[in-house]
Amino acid sequence: MATEGVEHLRQRKGAFRIALIPPEVLEALNEGLLETVNLNEFMALELPRLARSVAGHLGLDPESERLVDTLAMLSAFKPMQRHGHIARALYDLTAAHAERDAVAHRLATHPSDVARCWATQWVTLSGLPLPARLQAVRRFAADPHFGVREMAWMAVRDATIASLDEALSLLQSWVLDTDPNIRRFASELTRPRGVWCAQIERLKAEPWLGLPLLEALRADPSRYVQNSVANWLNDASRTQPEWVEDICARWLDEHKGAPETAYVVRRALRTLAKR
Repeated sequence: MATEGVEHLRQRKGAFRIALIPPEVLEALNEGLLETVNLNEFMALELPRLARSVAGHLGLDPESERLVDTLAMLSAFKPMQRHGHIARALYDLTAAHAERDAVAHRLATHPSDVARCWATQWVTLSGLPLPARLQAVRRFAADPHFGVREMAWMAVRDATIASLDEALSLLQSWVLDTDPNIRRFASELTRPRGVWCAQIERLKAEPWLGLPLLEALRADPSRYVQNSVANWLNDASRTQPEWVEDICARWLDEHKGAPETAYVVRRALRTLAKR
């Protein structure tokens, strides 16, 4: 796969409307040679074409019956569900591949952010125990593309819910990582409510179970992490408002004058403030 010819497109600003996406950009996106830079580009993708291109890049048969059948029925599913079906088809195609690990590596390091999103879903399909899943998804949690990072935590959300105590223990080292993307992953993965994902009923009822993670992030220097921690507490405030108020009051008292903590607290209390 030759990506040299698209170097001049990498620093572009995304079009405000799908109709304004330059044909050259759309061509490169559909060929899997370029990352999307905004939602318009993501929505403009021709998924069947991209899937066939990526399959070829991986050394898989783009015209295999398994993939062709999947692509033929994509329109019957909601947009985000289509990505899951493509990921599953590619995963199944590697089942008997002599170099399955090499294929997985090529997908995980693919130039297309959408292809790497499909790779995150291979973690879900793997059936690995939770520690191994977290280890496998770590590279995606640190991915430079925001979309891949979102898919990373979604890929292990159900496994985290199923083994919550173990997950909270394993993630304690993640909140101490030097990479803000890794720290943010630990917070976002365990949000009691989250967005477009299953809710964590135990943390809605007992948010204090997540406190060891939150304490390490309460004065985090990264705004990306701060927003996630604030959203975590805002989620919890809908079911345990008094606990959230107490935590925020204590943090402000212990971190007097710290702008990072003040920002987290202000955003964490936004729903309660409206009441």
